[in-house]
Amino acid sequence: MARGQQAGQELTEVLNELWRLDSNRLRPGTDYIISLQGRAGYVAQGSNYARDRASAPLFTYVNEDKLKSMETYAHFINLLDNYEMSTGVSETVTSEELQENRLFIDAIVGTDVMKCAHKYLVRKRQSPSDTTQFKKQLYDIWFRLYHRERGGGEDSCGFEHVFVGETKFGQEIMGLHNWVQFYLQEKHGHVDYKGYKARDNKDTPDEDDHVLNLQFSWKGLVKPVGGSFIGVSPEFEVALFTVIFLMSTEKMTSVVVKVDEYMLELVVYRHGRSIGTSFPKLLSSNNRDL
Repeated sequence: MARGQQAGQELTEVLNELWRLDSNRLRPGTDYIISLQGRAGYVAQGSNYARDRASAPLFTYVNEDKLKSMETYAHFINLLDNYEMSTGVSETVTSEELQENRLFIDAIVGTDVMKCAHKYLVRKRQSPSDTTQFKKQLYDIWFRLYHRERGGGEDSCGFEHVFVGETKFGQEIMGLHNWVQFYLQEKHGHVDYKGYKARDNKDTPDEDDHVLNLQFSWKGLVKPVGGSFIGVSPEFEVALFTVIFLMSTEKMTSVVVKVDEYMLELVVYRHGRSIGTSFPKLLSSNNRDL
């Protein structure tokens, strides 16, 4: 699959099936409420100044009790605490943390979303049919530590980059494409939402949209635009990006696909046998052209 390639019918079908099976997806306006506010402006790459078009947080309300009552989210939130923010600092992984990584994988592999992804990947001869072997494959893709910095220690992994976020030389933000982490970081005062990104005023997203392009700062560093699914479960994101990752051998894969009502570009960078980064870019929604 080359850059920006249109997804074939089969891949489109499986990604939409994952969407339909995501029973742990939260309901906008009920389980959580967001406040989009203003459209974010242009920020030059490497600049840490962004005009704030949103005086209030992105997340007005999230039902945390509901989140923590769902097994996959509960394990996911435990994992968010385990990572050191700075890239270049070797991760010290305790046996307890390794166990938490495994518990998270055990929990997601039991969901319908992940079972559907597994079945598809077995059919495409990209994954072992044995569940234990499949879990090991998922572990390598998402949790195996690798060197992101030259000469540094084993300081990064796909999960950390995509779901937790990390900084590079104390400058630009990398990753942090996950809404639960965004919400928690915002709640602790580390994330400041600056506004949504859209091409022009016709593109205004809705507060019940499950995919957004956001501008924000994290611990003082600005992310000019970051794509994120909103309200979806951790297993949905892992399943979706694992499928894209395994269906390609390119260093960078980007697939254009319509999932539910969203025209998306799904981007995955590989780091050997692991994920370097992965994120959605919203192209249009509900016939709104972006």
